[in-house]
Amino acid sequence: MNRISNFRAVMVALVPMVAITLVGAALAQSPAPSASPAASPSASPAPAASATPAPATTPAPAASAVPVPPPAETKSPADPPATAQSPSPPPPPPAASVQTADPFGEEFTLAPKKVVVMKGTANWDAAFDTLIESFKALTALLDKQGIKASGNSMIVYTSTDDNGFTYLAQIPVDQEPKNLAKNMSMGNSPEGKALKFVHRGSYDNMDNTYEAITNHLDDKKLEAKDTFIEEYITDPLKTAEDKLVINVYVPLK
Repeated sequence: MNRISNFRAVMVALVPMVAITLVGAALAQSPAPSASPAASPSASPAPAASATPAPATTPAPAASAVPVPPPAETKSPADPPATAQSPSPPPPPPAASVQTADPFGEEFTLAPKKVVVMKGTANWDAAFDTLIESFKALTALLDKQGIKASGNSMIVYTSTDDNGFTYLAQIPVDQEPKNLAKNMSMGNSPEGKALKFVHRGSYDNMDNTYEAITNHLDDKKLEAKDTFIEEYITDPLKTAEDKLVINVYVPLK
């Protein structure tokens, strides 16, 4: 497996009408005035008092025909309950955001970083296990000295053949650790212009990614240097292998 050559969402208001007050009802019930008493016999007969006719009773004016609102309907206990008005449906949830495709072949400029480096060799059959052991050794060194990584772990492939490869495991740091092992050193990560590709999934499936990278370079008639860099966006020591996210940088000539 040669990775350099094969490349990886109403209410209607009812206004009650006021009935007009009945006028003149009291007048209709007023008694007629009583007649004057008869004159004494010894007195000169007085002419009969003219009977003043009683005033005609003024009829009470009829109430205006103003409609009176009907009384509120009284429901019988036997009446079925009124159907409740259905509530308005809730607004639909926002559309789920759709993950856009990862950039593939994006131009990128690598900035150098201070890194602690461990050099190693591996065969293809045990490649990932060998890289993990290097990351563990570097992490143990930093943890022992209380130094935190300042960036993502990286693998720089320096040479490959059909049997295996040589590599540099790198972890960015802001301060230099002490007591480095023989195969460890301080250095700088690669810099310069490169193309960026993204791999998602296990390390074993990176052959498909590198094959796609090779096809992309051929289509664009681009020539890569004899090296490439893998930046582990997910921590390879804590992430399941099939959940890995790795940026692959291919420096160009």
